[in-house]
Amino acid sequence: MRIAYKNYTKYNKTIERKEEQRNKRCAMELSERGGWIKTTKGKGFFKKLYKYRVFLLMLAPAVIYTLIFAYYPMTGIVMAFKKYNYAGGIWGSPWNGIENFKFFFKSGQAWTVTRNTVLYNLLFIIINTVSQIAVAVFLTEIRNKHFRKVSQSIMFLPYFISWVIVGVMAFNIFSSDYGFMNRLITAFGGERISFYTNPKVWPFILTFFNVWKGIGYGSVMYLAAIMGIDTSIYEAAAIDGANVFQRIFKVTIPMIMPTTIILLLLSVGGIFKGNFDMFYNLVGSNGLLYNYTDVIDTLTFRALISSNDFGMSAAIGLFQSVLCFVTILIVNRLVGLYDKDYTLF
Repeated sequence: MRIAYKNYTKYNKTIERKEEQRNKRCAMELSERGGWIKTTKGKGFFKKLYKYRVFLLMLAPAVIYTLIFAYYPMTGIVMAFKKYNYAGGIWGSPWNGIENFKFFFKSGQAWTVTRNTVLYNLLFIIINTVSQIAVAVFLTEIRNKHFRKVSQSIMFLPYFISWVIVGVMAFNIFSSDYGFMNRLITAFGGERISFYTNPKVWPFILTFFNVWKGIGYGSVMYLAAIMGIDTSIYEAAAIDGANVFQRIFKVTIPMIMPTTIILLLLSVGGIFKGNFDMFYNLVGSNGLLYNYTDVIDTLTFRALISSNDFGMSAAIGLFQSVLCFVTILIVNRLVGLYDKDYTLF
């Protein structure tokens, strides 16, 4: 079975290598004949624009939307280096250098929120990846199509529930006065637990809701990757006498590894990005839980709404963005050292 898998992957890499060599030869021939130069001149460029005008027009709304709502707001980065006031606005406020960053790091909150953000995201990434792969494998092994569709729909449903509703559900479960958990505990003779004043239980609660809400959507990615595996590999494994678990660990998981690595890269790229909707709606403005639940996004929100400190909010946001950018570059480079085919760019 392992030999069949290795031969299959070796065959694919050989085909890809030959295709790449053929493309290089064609490019060299075009370059020698001057064909490449002709296609890159002005007339060739405008001809291509005219030829693909329909596709470019279809792409235009997405490009315009991205420029307006993604790139134009980035000009507000300058607020991180200004002492903002309403009279001067973004461009008229005086510059104050890196004072906003100094205040953020000297406040003692920088280390706490950065630590919480990274640890929560690492926990979410590991548990979500394992659980989503397990669910995808489980669904592919089910032979009853009706049961499989029903199970997939039930697991997919939480993804569409707003975090506001999830926050209300969590309050009704963990409330000290009339929450379901405390009623269940007291019914068996136990004492009430004040969940909203006990910060140590919240890493477990937040992880549970994060996995519960995202497991259905995330498993679809891996399910699609599994469906794309050539059935002849499974047939070869069955001929070699492999059981269900051997097929899963020796065929399925190695074959979906490229998809897994790409999704992990995308997740790691946002490791410094806290899930604001989840943290704010589940925890709220409960100062007793900040040491265990405060992340970069919630601190930025409080600095803006509670303190009206636009400069510090912009500084925290820029700090978060730079960390995310550097992290994805480093991780992508490390993956490239292992196998360049698995990198994002």
